[in-house]
Amino acid sequence: MNLPNPPVSSSRRSERGVSLLFALLALVALSLATLALVRSVDTSALLLGNIGFKQDATAAADQAARQAINWLTVNSTTLNTDMSANGYYASTQEFASDGVTVKPPVDATGQQLATTANRQLIDWDGNNCKSTLDGSYNGCAIQTASAGTINGNAARYVIFRLCSKAGDFTTDKTINCAQRATTSDSCGAKGAQDYANQSLDCSAITAYYRVLVRVQGARNTTSFTETIVHF
Repeated sequence: MNLPNPPVSSSRRSERGVSLLFALLALVALSLATLALVRSVDTSALLLGNIGFKQDATAAADQAARQAINWLTVNSTTLNTDMSANGYYASTQEFASDGVTVKPPVDATGQQLATTANRQLIDWDGNNCKSTLDGSYNGCAIQTASAGTINGNAARYVIFRLCSKAGDFTTDKTINCAQRATTSDSCGAKGAQDYANQSLDCSAITAYYRVLVRVQGARNTTSFTETIVHF
């Protein structure tokens, strides 16, 4: 003889419904946590990639600066005049030809003085500085030289002699240049001293040169570097 199943009370049915609700809530929470973890990993990978590209562009800028320094060495006898086709200027370009009237400052990156039109821009792209965000500038006559493609990065540079105007500063005393104050037969070099890195020859006072380099790499990575050298 089969006995009928005992009736299920309404309280037990409600308990089963609450358990299902908690299970659904736990599933939603786990889904959200998984989504957040995936997005965090993706963001971290993107940041690491951008940092890597930035470091690669900066390393390429060092090689471009070496090319500019080599150009200065090869053309050491003709550095008293501008050679804009080679990205070289015999003055800081922030003074007029008389060395007294101040020109607008040079905005190396195109965004340092973005709130004012009183600036000079460097024509990094050869398009009369059309790549600037606001288009306001006081001239775009500063040309650059190509350093070629370095490890997949496009590099360009411009060189300024740190003098008030072009000309031979050793004979023209109206030309003011950034230079060492005294001379000596030799002066120390920073870093380790060995047969490959001997003391510098400081027997003559020479001008300083400012080398600006822009490197463009992957993911629109752009790196600007500045190097001050003298010979």
